[in-house]
Amino acid sequence: MKPVTVYTADYCFYCRAAKALLDRKGVTYVEVNVSDDDAERARLVERTGRRTVPQIFIGDAPVGGSDDLHALERAGELDALLND
Repeated sequence: MKPVTVYTADYCFYCRAAKALLDRKGVTYVEVNVSDDDAERARLVERTGRRTVPQIFIGDAPVGGSDDLHALERAGELDALLND
């Protein structure tokens, strides 16, 4: 399975929803909480061009946010991305 990274913030409902989907699927992921970490937030912006969370990566490929992750799951494409 490819490594998964999820950039999150404490206050973010969508972050919790994305992590819940990954948890239900048994996916191990690295969570990078940018709530109080300006350096990590800057790395997120550098990596994605966005400040919003969640930002999800499967391997080195950006997936987008929670809505994007859930759309991949509904389309039956998430497992293939994870195991590709």
